[in-house]
Amino acid sequence: MDSATNTDSTPRSLVVMGVAGCGKSSLGQAVAHALGWTLLEGDDFHAPESVAKMRAGVALDDSDREGWLDRLGEQLRGHPEGVVLTCSALRQRYRDRLRAASPGLRFAFLDLDQATAFQRVASRPGHLFPPSLVASQFATLEPPLAEPGVLRVDARLPLERLCAEVVDWLAAGGTTAAVPVPQP
Repeated sequence: MDSATNTDSTPRSLVVMGVAGCGKSSLGQAVAHALGWTLLEGDDFHAPESVAKMRAGVALDDSDREGWLDRLGEQLRGHPEGVVLTCSALRQRYRDRLRAASPGLRFAFLDLDQATAFQRVASRPGHLFPPSLVASQFATLEPPLAEPGVLRVDARLPLERLCAEVVDWLAAGGTTAAVPVPQP
């Protein structure tokens, strides 16, 4: 599906969200490519001080995320042609803030268990997010299970299947209820 096949009822902005290691960047890139939309990596918009904190193994707090969320909202507004943003969006108030910046915003929630997230993050040497911070992500996470405009997917599935699920869901308007994802 490319942008030429989108209808007016198709949402034009998506946040691929979840904890570190869930596959946000991979899925975001695949969905953006499939739809012909712009891809924005949320990590690219962190303040240098926040990047330094994460690299040092210090979890960000809400005050660290304030300016970051503002910058992400500006980016979402700046791409009316279609945009996929990768962003942890761990708390509902963060998601609500992004929704306020981009009415009609949809979220694909990559659901993953903590042990698998830790393994994935540990296998990424040199990444700004160290494995020592994975537990803090799960402590902060408020799963968007009852929120509208959210598709919950199993982050352990093959990338091609995840991409197809998200693209099909968006093509259908991005409003259908998500099915529960079993955890091991």
